[in-house]
Amino acid sequence: HGLARVARWNGQTSGDHAFSVAQHSLLVEALYGELAPRATAEARLAALLHDAPEYVIGDMISPFKSVMGGSYKDCELRLQRAIHLRFSLPAELAASLRKDIKRADQIAAYFEATLLAGFSTAEATEYFGRPRGFSADRFDLTPKSVTWAQTAFLKRFKTLDAMRQSSFVANSAI
Repeated sequence: HGLARVARWNGQTSGDHAFSVAQHSLLVEALYGELAPRATAEARLAALLHDAPEYVIGDMISPFKSVMGGSYKDCELRLQRAIHLRFSLPAELAASLRKDIKRADQIAAYFEATLLAGFSTAEATEYFGRPRGFSADRFDLTPKSVTWAQTAFLKRFKTLDAMRQSSFVANSAI
């Protein structure tokens, strides 16, 4: 609910609707799936929830996060851990998983910056790096309504959670 109502880029995007954190999270999870096609449902759920603390603190742009410093990052990390525990994910993700999710996040940010937020290719490349082997054409970056974003996010969350639960049951039976 909340992530569908939080605008990425402080709402400074093109389109009839804001590009929400929920849409961004769906994009990151899809990109992560391309980077790690054999990823478990648990890892993909972690990718989907990578920005979940933003339902509380909103989506702050990176330069502002830097100004806020450690207190902001500490708060965000504590919220992320609590969310992970709530949904039976490890409080701390493995470094390799964090790195892969971050890469997917940066690819998403590059596409969003250039296609929605008015960044030039050079600016986006400077801040996020230029994605190699990915084309924005394969992903829908059209800002959608809050209702659409909420429904799509919840559907994907439920699918991944069910896959994770069935995998857990199957592994427990062995």
